[in-house]
Amino acid sequence: MEIIKNPARDKWGSLTERSGIDTAKIRGKVSDILADILSRGDAAVSDYVEQFQGVRLDSFAVTESEFDEAEKSLDTSLKEAIKAAGENIAKFHASQKLAVKKVETVPGVVCWQKSVPIEKVGLYVPGGTAPLFSTVLMLAIPARIAGCSKIVICSPCNSEGKVNPATLYAAKIAGVTDFYKLGGVQAIGAMAYGTESVTKVYKIFGPGNQYVMEAKQQVSISGVAIDMPAGPSEVEVLADDSADPEFVASDFLSQSEHGVDSQSILVTTDAALADKVKTAIGEQLKQLPRREIVEKALQNSRIIIFDNMDDAIDFTNEYAPEHLIISCREYGSIGERIINAGSVFLGQYSPESAGDYASGTNHTLPTSGYAKGYNGVNLDSFIRKITFQEISRSGLQQIGETIEIMAANELLDAHKNAVSIRLKNK
Repeated sequence: MEIIKNPARDKWGSLTERSGIDTAKIRGKVSDILADILSRGDAAVSDYVEQFQGVRLDSFAVTESEFDEAEKSLDTSLKEAIKAAGENIAKFHASQKLAVKKVETVPGVVCWQKSVPIEKVGLYVPGGTAPLFSTVLMLAIPARIAGCSKIVICSPCNSEGKVNPATLYAAKIAGVTDFYKLGGVQAIGAMAYGTESVTKVYKIFGPGNQYVMEAKQQVSISGVAIDMPAGPSEVEVLADDSADPEFVASDFLSQSEHGVDSQSILVTTDAALADKVKTAIGEQLKQLPRREIVEKALQNSRIIIFDNMDDAIDFTNEYAPEHLIISCREYGSIGERIINAGSVFLGQYSPESAGDYASGTNHTLPTSGYAKGYNGVNLDSFIRKITFQEISRSGLQQIGETIEIMAANELLDAHKNAVSIRLKNK
């Protein structure tokens, strides 16, 4: 893992690059699969499930008996943990509801906006090298709180046609029953276009591998919204000499085990910390069952040392990390200066894994620098805002001349006339 000291600002661009994904190599393949699903529906989806998931399914849908079987198979401790996490996630997202506020911009002109849930949403839950059942909670709970009337989940089954039981249990306690044993591009295509079995949705959420993300990008230009562009997961730890190297090392490794293309960055003002963290990473790595994945991910990771905190903060805002852990004495004031990050974790005892599971915030976050323009999933992600206005005759008289002048100067006389004709007639 590379250690870089005081990089010049003109070098920051290369240091903020993520591990590359050559989408050109998969773009055509993804496009062909999506076109086939649009054309042949369930028949195409069945073929791709057999090809990529290794099983021929009689039905894509998870049955009620499968939900019950999954619940019975889980340890009580895990079920209680899922419930506790779900309660915290629900509490945080429910707090984001906003009351309707009417504004009278001038006398007789009243404007307001109403929040309306997206009727049909599709949630993708990965099930590859790790069963990410926590993602069910992060997506389905705010969708339910928002009032979405149709919540569809797709998650891949194994070669025996079984979905991870914790994933099914999380869906059950979140109130979801439309659950399909679909993964990969075939899941995205089925939700985006609709098939004989799978409901067409209006917006698709959730993380996935490069094929899933490419599929989401492609369907987003054909009438289906997506939550955000996304790439491999990442974390930055911003630390001074008060940071505990063991804690920092654990944050590096917890992020790295997501996948071989994950990235961990330490930005610090303490050169001695860098060496201590490297040593701690080596020791903790020996205990990890996913060691091979972590070692490959660490090849994408680096430690950057700055002489002062101002440069460290500026670099952090340029990097725009998905997750940012601030392990510094003055973490509160430093946090106030962060403007580009998906989710921020303040202090020594706020590990990124808390946000992944149980603190209440959402773990579906912008990666690859997209935090400069996107926020993570929240209640508003499942809501549309519709504006309303009610104008009386006296109100139209208040703003009529302004409208007429502007319309005339845009050469849109019919717009002008729509006001003029009302003001001339009772």
